[in-house]
Amino acid sequence: MAQKSTQQRAPEDSELHGKAAISRAGGPPQVIDELRKPVNTLAIVPKTTRITSLGRKAYNVLLHEAQEAGLERDVFRAPLERIVKGIDFDSNDHALIKKHLRAMVSTTVEWQSPTSGEGSDWNVSGLLAHAKLSKERGQVWVEWSYAVNLKQELLEPTVFARLKLEILSQLRSHAGIALYEICTRYKEIGRTSRQAWRWWRPVLSGQPETEKSSKIEYRIFKRDTLKPAIAEVCAITDIEVELVEHREGRFISEIQFEVRKKRQASLALKQPPEPVDLTLVGRAKELGIDEDQLDQLAGEYGVPAVATGLEALAVRISTAFPSPLRDHFRYLRSIMSGEAAKADRQAQEQAARAEVVALPSKETNAKRHAKWREEWLRRRRERFIDDIASMSQEQQAQLADHLLKDMEARKVHPSIRKRLVTSGWQHPLVIQEMVKYFAAGAYGDGWDKPTPEQLLEVAAEMGDG
Repeated sequence: MAQKSTQQRAPEDSELHGKAAISRAGGPPQVIDELRKPVNTLAIVPKTTRITSLGRKAYNVLLHEAQEAGLERDVFRAPLERIVKGIDFDSNDHALIKKHLRAMVSTTVEWQSPTSGEGSDWNVSGLLAHAKLSKERGQVWVEWSYAVNLKQELLEPTVFARLKLEILSQLRSHAGIALYEICTRYKEIGRTSRQAWRWWRPVLSGQPETEKSSKIEYRIFKRDTLKPAIAEVCAITDIEVELVEHREGRFISEIQFEVRKKRQASLALKQPPEPVDLTLVGRAKELGIDEDQLDQLAGEYGVPAVATGLEALAVRISTAFPSPLRDHFRYLRSIMSGEAAKADRQAQEQAARAEVVALPSKETNAKRHAKWREEWLRRRRERFIDDIASMSQEQQAQLADHLLKDMEARKVHPSIRKRLVTSGWQHPLVIQEMVKYFAAGAYGDGWDKPTPEQLLEVAAEMGDG
C-alpha cells in the first residue's frame, strides 16, 4: 500500500538505543521491566493459526529474556518457571506448554511496521525458529531461538517501541495487547498511521484472514474488536486511544488512532517481569472449557471474574440445580455478568469508574449509569429466558412446580399464581417471577448487580448518547 500524504511520519528513534545506553552508563546493565519491541513485530499478521493473548504475552517475556542475554547468543535458555507459572513442574506432562511453544514455531507470520512505507524489508517466518523443553537436576528449562533473518532486529532493534511489561501483563485480550503495542509507538506524535480497516482486522484479532472473515462488515469489526480493545487500553494503560474513521463516500475505508499520554503517576514496576500465569487454563480444562473459550471470556470480563466463574461452574456441575448442566461454556458465559465478577469488583471498581464513566456532572453520570444498567439487565433476563426455554418439557414443568411453591410461600398475588398454573411460566404476568426464581437459585442473590466491567462493555456499544 502506498504511503498516504496525509499520514503522520513515524517517529525517528534516535533516542531509542536503550540497551546500549544502559550498558554504557557505567556499572553492570540495569534489569528493567521494559521491552524494546521492533516496529516490524508490532503489526503481526498471522497467516496460519490464531495467536492467543497468552501466547503473545509469553512471546514478549521470551523476547525480553533474549534481549537481556544479548545478541552474541544463537540459542537462549531460561527456567520454565521464569516464563510461565501455574503448572506442575515436577510432572512429566507439559502438554499445555508444548502447545504454546509448538504454536510459536509453527505459526507463520508476516512481520511489518504499522507505518506504511517504513522500512524497505519484508519478512515472513515463525514466531520462534525452534523450542525445546528439558529437565536438568529437577528443574525444567525452556530453550528457543529466532529465525536468522530476524534475530539482529529482534535483539538489537534500531527502531522500536518501549513497552512496559507490567502493563502488558494486565491486558486481557489479544486486540487490547496489539493495540497498546502499536499505539505506544506513536504516543510522542499523537496519531498512528492510516490504514485500510481490513488491514487492522487480523493485526488486532490475531486471527488469520479466511473467506468467512473477509465478508465481515466494518460495523461488526468495530463492535466486536475495536470498541472493546479501545476501552481496555484506555482503562488499564498509560495512554488514551481514540478511533479516527475516514470515509470514501458513505463507507468507512480507512482508520487510525489518536494517541495521548495519560497524566498519572508511573506504575510501580516489578523487576524482573512476572511470568505468564497458566493456572486458569489448567483449571478451565478440568471443567470442560478449552483455551480459546477461556481466552474469549477473559478478554471480555477479566481474569479475576473468570477465575471466580470457574469455581461457580464447578459448584454448578456438582449440585446439578435445577438440572444436570449440558453446556458448560454457555453457563460460564452467563455467570460472568453476575456472581462471577465479584472477585474483580474491589480491584476494578475505583479505576473503572474514574476511567470509563468520567462524566461532566453527577446528574449526567447517574442517568447514564441507569441507562447502561437497564440495558445490561434486559440482556441478562433474555439469556435466562433462553436457558429455561432450552430445557426439556419435563424439566420446565418441574421448575414451574418449584416456582409455584415458592410463590405460595411468599404469598404472591393469587391471580399471578393462577396464571402460572393455567398458562405456564411464559405468561407476561409470570415470566419475571420465573426469571428471578431461576436466577437466584442458579447464580445467587447478586445476579442483577452489574460490575463496572460489565457496564463498560454495554457503554462501549451504546456510547454516551
